[in-house]
Amino acid sequence: MFLYICPLWSLVMARIDWSVDAEDIIRRVKDVYGVSITEDQVVKARGYEYRISWKKAVEVARFIRGFTIKQAEDYMNKVIKMEMPVPIRRFTKKQAHHTTPWEGWPVAKWPVKVAKAYLEVLKNLENNASYRGLNVDNVVIIHAAIHKGRKIRNYMPRAFGRSTPWFQDTVTIELVGAELPADNVPKKLKLKQKPY
Repeated sequence: MFLYICPLWSLVMARIDWSVDAEDIIRRVKDVYGVSITEDQVVKARGYEYRISWKKAVEVARFIRGFTIKQAEDYMNKVIKMEMPVPIRRFTKKQAHHTTPWEGWPVAKWPVKVAKAYLEVLKNLENNASYRGLNVDNVVIIHAAIHKGRKIRNYMPRAFGRSTPWFQDTVTIELVGAELPADNVPKKLKLKQKPY
């Protein structure tokens, strides 16, 4: 009788280190907002291996950077209800132009599935901030990063014994926020509204 023992590394989820540490966040807050903060005012959250589009997740991460947690949650809820779009800045090849609520950039999408995943990570970030004793209304998203996760391998059977790969990529979402003084917290979204 042959007994197969699978290695321990195959049972454990792929470990991803944080792409920034607390010193980087403190330096970034000092450069952008001109405020000195401590390591106790930095809060992190991460969501592992969502089955969402990596390109749309990158665009949403770029968009919500600089929002407070409440502003980002409200905007993601509006995206889920198809009321507000997300601007597409990088992956714009063969993309449709839409009527957008801001001025100067017509390429936009409504990534509902990505917004639901971000909403989960934002709730986690909010809970981590309240657990650490921070004022949730003053926590601003300083860093948002996307990492490619494991590839789910599937195959579609075809005629004559062949098969076609039908792989699906996963995405890991990483958010880091910092509690700022009330004077430095952005009061409204950074969109330049249309004059009409």
